[in-house]
Amino acid sequence: MSTFEALREQLEEAARAFGARDAVAGILSGMVDDVGRALGEEPEIFPVCHHSPASALAMARRLRDKRPSVIYLELCEDLAPLLEELRNCRLPVALQAFASELDGFPAAWAPLSVIAPITEASAEYQAIAYALDTPGVEIVLVDRSTDHVFQWEPREEPSAERKEPEEGEGEGEDDAALHGDAVGIEIGDLRPGFAELEEHLLHHGKVRHWSEWWDQYVEQPLAGADYATYRQVMVLIGSLFRRLRPERPGRDRRDEDRERYMWTRMREHLAATGADPSECLYVCGAFHAASRVEQFGLSADAEPYEITPRTGTRWSYGLIPSSHSAIEAQFGLAPGSVSIAAATFAKALKRGGVTPFRLEGQKGAAKRKAPKPSQAPAAEPAADRLSGYLASPPVLDGLDESELLGWCVDIVRLARRNGYLSSTADAIAVFETSILLAGMRGRARPTPYDFQDAAVTCIEKDSVPGRRDVRRLCEILLGGDRVGSVGYESLPPLARDVLDRLEPLGLDLTKRTIQRALLDLDADPALAACSRLLWILRRLLPDDAVRPIMGSRELGERSIQESWDLAIGRNQRSIVELGYEGVTVEQVLEQRLRRAVWDPKATAAIALEAVEDATLYLGGRRFADELGARAVELLAAERTVDDAPEVLRRVRRLLAYYRASEPELPAWCEAFVTEGYAHYCTLLPTAFTDEDTGVRQVGAMLGFLFGMESLALSLGCDHAQLELAVRQSHPEAPAKVALLWAARSQLGLSSLAELRERCDELLANPLVIPSFPLYMSGFVQALVPFPALAALVVEVMSKAFARLPDAVLLPWLPGLITTLREHARELVPVLVREAGRTFPAVLGAVDAWAPPWEASAPVEGAGAAAPAGGPVSELLAARPDTCDAVAALLGYPGGWTEVAAPGGGAAGALLVRHPETSAAVAVLLG
Repeated sequence: MSTFEALREQLEEAARAFGARDAVAGILSGMVDDVGRALGEEPEIFPVCHHSPASALAMARRLRDKRPSVIYLELCEDLAPLLEELRNCRLPVALQAFASELDGFPAAWAPLSVIAPITEASAEYQAIAYALDTPGVEIVLVDRSTDHVFQWEPREEPSAERKEPEEGEGEGEDDAALHGDAVGIEIGDLRPGFAELEEHLLHHGKVRHWSEWWDQYVEQPLAGADYATYRQVMVLIGSLFRRLRPERPGRDRRDEDRERYMWTRMREHLAATGADPSECLYVCGAFHAASRVEQFGLSADAEPYEITPRTGTRWSYGLIPSSHSAIEAQFGLAPGSVSIAAATFAKALKRGGVTPFRLEGQKGAAKRKAPKPSQAPAAEPAADRLSGYLASPPVLDGLDESELLGWCVDIVRLARRNGYLSSTADAIAVFETSILLAGMRGRARPTPYDFQDAAVTCIEKDSVPGRRDVRRLCEILLGGDRVGSVGYESLPPLARDVLDRLEPLGLDLTKRTIQRALLDLDADPALAACSRLLWILRRLLPDDAVRPIMGSRELGERSIQESWDLAIGRNQRSIVELGYEGVTVEQVLEQRLRRAVWDPKATAAIALEAVEDATLYLGGRRFADELGARAVELLAAERTVDDAPEVLRRVRRLLAYYRASEPELPAWCEAFVTEGYAHYCTLLPTAFTDEDTGVRQVGAMLGFLFGMESLALSLGCDHAQLELAVRQSHPEAPAKVALLWAARSQLGLSSLAELRERCDELLANPLVIPSFPLYMSGFVQALVPFPALAALVVEVMSKAFARLPDAVLLPWLPGLITTLREHARELVPVLVREAGRTFPAVLGAVDAWAPPWEASAPVEGAGAAAPAGGPVSELLAARPDTCDAVAALLGYPGGWTEVAAPGGGAAGALLVRHPETSAAVAVLLG
């Protein structure tokens, strides 16, 4: 520790000057101890900051000088097999571990995802490239496994390490969501956990956010510093932030456990391989380089840290595309900071003559000449470089006019392309304002952040004419939001299978642009396989990945031509994650459908949807029958009827499909109808009286019972169940009362004339008029089970419009329209067609038009002594053979010709008792 004795005395003197010797001196002295401790350990500790150009430059220099044989890297140990796959990718990409089926974690956490983004301007990439391309060099990942990442999470908060993006980050850019909600693993999260300290640094540094402070006061000074200075400064900063961080027992415990884990893995590897620690390099975050755990260092004699076994969760591993904006959003960095860091790194390479390491065959990397072996001696970490570094003022770079002028001209040109009315005067204003802002902030040379602020001030003014604002244009100018991609060779089998099967389309689906695919299935039947795959991808991927423009896929339908907008390259991450679930998309879809119907919260409607999807996308009957049998079980177990409308809609569609395409109904369909008939008959009386059950649900129950009755009776059900259920129903809500009246009329418990009389009585009762719209809503819902009531609904609605006062009618109309749109969309065409037959077709006939229900009211009376007159009676009288044949089928004698006489033949008596039949036929005939 004598090496830093002079620095210690200086800091203690400063503490005494502040008048808080005990507290401040303890912190400052402890920082010096941390630096000395870290620099004196073997293997050599290399402190880094994540995505730091200074760290990447120092790493490239140190690797060429030291030529280590083993590199220990702070990265999840189970991600090691993915490192070789980086050759096939275009950076930035992210190493990912993914698990959808959990064993040992709460089920609510699923799916679990951990990512570690890699950029070229990062120290870890330099270490990886060096290790993989240098013979005899081994790279060992020593950080906790992805399974331990979640083992150490509090059970009530599975994503404590996730960092929320700052306000405004990634707005309008899809690339910011490339990482989804994955937990991010980074090397060297150097940001003060003490909010007051960060605020103090930002205020006195005259910067807006932490990324700008770090670039100005750490990155720029260290970019050209020697290795010893870089190393000591980074450990000092890590120690400062560590000692000033507020105590958080859970987070502190996890950080210390990570350090114990890494030192334990390094000891195990050294013991197993016999490697010389002096030829090893330990790359970790500067925060962990200042660790104070008892296992720190190879010479520590503390008890070995016990590493718990992994859970039974099966993890899948792969590479997913990343982007600068995704990294910024996930790790809470300022927008554009990673792009600026990449530009700073590229500029420093040209200026300093450093040759970085790049993986051989790396996509998107410029080819460089092989560097000559460095003859520079290894740095001496024991020398005190901090005293001089901290005492000397910062070196102010001079103004680079050519660079700033280039920025100003380019931003004006870019702004004009994006709709801004910018000119040469704006370029001059940006130039002068950049210099002015830099001077106000104590900088001789404007930084990219100064230039960005100046451009926003001088160009953006009041509004943004296009999709991108000026700040975003500056980010594009200074390096852009570089988006990586995973090469074909590194994709999982499923993703490669998708690209291979879509090859007949003749499109380069690896591009990030939206491409239009045209499929003429009649002219080229071979494209039918592509169409089927696209529809499956439509079911599995996000909406913008595969979007149909023309064509549909429904039960019993077949498209002749299809048109698609494909953005598969832009959604590469989603396809990669599909590859973790199976080998083909069909297997993934089957697994998801099976998982959905056997979920504890599954319902019969979900199971029927799964049956439909299996029939549409997978074909065959085996799997669909399995899902259908599960639907029967779920229906029998349900105690509510909330999903009755969805059940009715889907089972109708499936029955229609099977009747048209199969010689007989599947066994599960028959079981579903019989089970549903008994189930809904049992629940019907309760649903009528239950306030929590809506009228739409009751209408759907009646639709199932009456619509499926003929099939149910043929399968052995008893009609008495339905009649008894209706008789036992006694609703009080007006809408449900209307539904019950309609059901009773369909069962023959009351006549249509009686139903019409009840509606007229309601309209004539002043006390009921305010609630009549509720009755009307019930009648509209009655069209679901009883479409034949459309004429009566039009009649009642017409009478309501004619008789209800405006105070009742006007507030009701918006609710009626909303109800029809949300709950009875398919019934509107039925009402419109019926109204078209009822009302006159031309305006001139309105004055002479008489409502048919008023003209036929005397004939349709319940107590009529003679059959209805008019054209229907005349037609039946002229063709008595038809009625006699029907009477014979019903077991009655003929005698239609005697219908005019009271008590005439059986057919005549039947018509006398049920005059509504004649009236309905008359309406149909016009």
